[in-house]
Amino acid sequence: MNTGRNMSRSKSLYNADLAPTPTNKKNWGWFEIFNVWANDVQSLFGYTLAASLFIASGLNGWAVFAALILAGFFIMWLVNLSGKPSVKHGIPYPVFARVSMGVFGANFPAMARGLVAMFWYGAQTYAASTAVALLITAITGNPGTEMFLGMTGVMWVSFIFVSGFQVYLFWQGIDLVRRFLNFAGPAVYVVMVLLMIVIWFKAGGSLLSEVGEIFSGGARSGGFEGLGSFGAFLAVFSIMVGYFAAVVINFGDFARFVKNEDEMKKGNLWGLVGNVVFFSFITLMITGGTIAIFGEYVASPTDMVAKVDNIVLTVVAAFAFFAATVGINMVANFIPPAYDLANLMPSKINFRIGGLITAAFGFVIGGMWVAVITQMGMFPFVNTLGAILAPVFGIMITDYYIIKKQRLDVDDLFSDSPNGKYHYNGGFNGKGMLAWVLSGYIAVGTVWPNILFLGMDDFFANLGGGGGYAWIIGASLGAVIHLAISSKK
Repeated sequence: MNTGRNMSRSKSLYNADLAPTPTNKKNWGWFEIFNVWANDVQSLFGYTLAASLFIASGLNGWAVFAALILAGFFIMWLVNLSGKPSVKHGIPYPVFARVSMGVFGANFPAMARGLVAMFWYGAQTYAASTAVALLITAITGNPGTEMFLGMTGVMWVSFIFVSGFQVYLFWQGIDLVRRFLNFAGPAVYVVMVLLMIVIWFKAGGSLLSEVGEIFSGGARSGGFEGLGSFGAFLAVFSIMVGYFAAVVINFGDFARFVKNEDEMKKGNLWGLVGNVVFFSFITLMITGGTIAIFGEYVASPTDMVAKVDNIVLTVVAAFAFFAATVGINMVANFIPPAYDLANLMPSKINFRIGGLITAAFGFVIGGMWVAVITQMGMFPFVNTLGAILAPVFGIMITDYYIIKKQRLDVDDLFSDSPNGKYHYNGGFNGKGMLAWVLSGYIAVGTVWPNILFLGMDDFFANLGGGGGYAWIIGASLGAVIHLAISSKK
């Protein structure tokens, strides 16, 4: 890292939030990283996903656990790669992207990541508000009547409360976010263990028989139909990779605050592999219990708690669901676009302003979630953005570790001088951009096979495509194509 000369800081590339984290502010250890992943796992969607993999895959429970553990180790390897340069140099993801894409070219992958995050920020804000609404309804006995955009008055009060709480949280700065994550991660686990015990008590001896039934495997459903055992195993693996993929590319936004690489690796080991196994075990037990109690699988955790009809359990569970979902929103959907927007116009947008823009966009998305967005089929759009973004990871990692051989000039990352190392051609690295376009086209084709040709359309149509496959294929192609193009003089 070159720090021996005065930095030529361009106003179009630099502000205090994008600047390298000073050593005295690198105060995150393994526990903070552990809780980044704990909060990423512990969401309403995470619970539903984990439960559905055991039920829908048709695999023996040990095979499901093996696929989940393998996915955890694979993601751990990826984030150790993407986090190392940010630990070393203290820079966030959009600044690191300048190394391979150019100081101005990095805006494109940064905003692609930001758009995906802002969409899901709104969706998760709505999800967190359902936990608050559950609590209000349980206490007052009044679920409310529909008022506007398909939501009741209780839902709107809950949604506005959650939106305001999240704005307060980020407005206090990254240190309060860190403390909230450190509180929410362990607290949610305590509540989930208590919930599991309550469900176990109500289910009695029939819980273990239901868990055994789930664990033994069964008919495949929910997109697993027609797959053999190995195919279902790969599908479970790829789904979990797809679940974590969004945070993989911008993991540097958190790693920049970590004391050293060893702390980061320790946090990633326990945070990814440990959290996936423990959370999946709790989910499996609760799922078995609800089947024993209600005679059917209840996919939504809030619906499950409402069915139990116990005010103490409702209060405890509402707290857990709220904290868990706000936690993942901070980790996966708020911090990334705040930095990405700041990277777009550093002289006018800082972390707080970027956060306000994200919150406003998310409020619109969340407010329209029930009546509009769920009816529009927006998920293919978001999955397509994810496929477009996947090659950027491969390009950045190949560029840094193989082409640049881990040598990085931090000063030039904030310089718009034509003589800067990362100015390339007008601020854009044509080779990196070309590798992104080519690999991105094929990655998007895994989601929309009809845009491909030369037999690739049939291949990916039969493969199934989707989040995990699209991300893995896109990242791999990005790495290979960028290396091939950049090796040519």
